Amino acid sequence: QVQLVESGGGLVQAGGSLRLSCAASGRTFSRYSLGWFRQAPGKEREFVATINRSGGSTYYADSVKGRFTISRDNAKNTVSLQMNSLKPEDTALYYCGAHGSNWFPRMDVREYDYWGQGTQVTVSS
Repeated sequence: QVQLVESGGGLVQAGGSLRLSCAASGRTFSRYSLGWFRQAPGKEREFVATINRSGGSTYYADSVKGRFTISRDNAKNTVSLQMNSLKPEDTALYYCGAHGSNWFPRMDVREYDYWGQGTQVTVSS
């Protein structure tokens, strides 16, 4: 079992930056690959970024590549998403997810086993 709690969301102007964090409970954190997804009002949850168990491999959606960076600290049971050059279209509820599969990367919400409650990111123009 893994419990995930996101933090760090807020309101920022276009071009600004935010850093999201996701804290995980449990002693098996390093056994899970982690991902960030987002969901805008009226839209489906979409993939943003993912990182493998060791942190040595990452994968990004084309829409955020070059602007967002995912990282993890297995000693602290945390995963982060550094978001730079934010755009109004990045506005969404951001979720942290975890899965225990050996396959990487996984970008489908159905492939994730655990989710946090989400943190809101709003980018004003």
